[in-house]
Amino acid sequence: MRRIATTLLLSAALTYPAMSQEVIKLWPDNAIPNAIAGVNLTEKSVTTDGILRISNVTVPTLTAYPVPKDKATGVAVMICPGGGYGILAASHEGEDVARWFNTMGVTAFVLKYRLPDSTAMTNPHEVPLMDAMQGMKLIRQNADRYAIDPNKIGVMGFSAGGHLASTLSTHYFRGPQASEQAKPNFAILLYPVVTFGDKAHTGSRDKLLGKLSKSPEMIAYYSNEQQVTNLAPPTFLVHSMDDKAVPVENSINYYMALLRAGIPAEMHLYPTGGHGYGMRTDKFGSLKTWPVTCQAWLQTFFKSSNSIK
Repeated sequence: MRRIATTLLLSAALTYPAMSQEVIKLWPDNAIPNAIAGVNLTEKSVTTDGILRISNVTVPTLTAYPVPKDKATGVAVMICPGGGYGILAASHEGEDVARWFNTMGVTAFVLKYRLPDSTAMTNPHEVPLMDAMQGMKLIRQNADRYAIDPNKIGVMGFSAGGHLASTLSTHYFRGPQASEQAKPNFAILLYPVVTFGDKAHTGSRDKLLGKLSKSPEMIAYYSNEQQVTNLAPPTFLVHSMDDKAVPVENSINYYMALLRAGIPAEMHLYPTGGHGYGMRTDKFGSLKTWPVTCQAWLQTFFKSSNSIK
């Protein structure tokens, strides 16, 4: 049955009517917070082995992947690609996933968030979360335009994008940028970086925190398993036990923190898969079922007359 469901999903992906993608700037020109005036980095896009890698991001955007209003379920998701806070893996952890969501009647937005760079921005560790919060706000503010239920907007993140998604889930109500409009109603995390302490992916930690990477206070603040409260959203997690880049304990410890806080959570651990696979899982046995399992979780979570197909 799972094989049949996967085949149906792939078939739908090929036949679903395409709609044009709109690119939305998160901030007005010349008013990007924390940007250093007069500094211009040239954004770079390189495709290697079928993976698009974007670097030097200083102008953040959302790329919208809408569904026709007569097909829309009202559910939307903002996707945060991974890349260790150094690049964005914008195809297999961005566009490919957005188009998969479209097959279910889910409107998707791929977040191109700024990558920390002390030469181009002040307090660079603050910047990705600022962009994620602003992205959620803009989606919610434009819910009617995209036939979205403002109470059914989630966030999804891969690897370091999973760190950003879990930071949004646990920090949207903290600090000067705090806003209920930035709250995700659900979260989907694939092989996420979660902790900056023991079992950290040190590359992501060092890239985000820079000179602050040895600060116990900052390490604790961005170790999201320590920041879970009863305000966190229901969460779906996927991780492979043989992940050599981001230890599986990142997901396990976050899952346990969610349970302690009384937050509904579902976690799927697979024996093989490594890291960075996105939806390219055919050679990893049972791992290829994660999209079907995720779809089932969404169907359960959003029970309504206009539920996910």
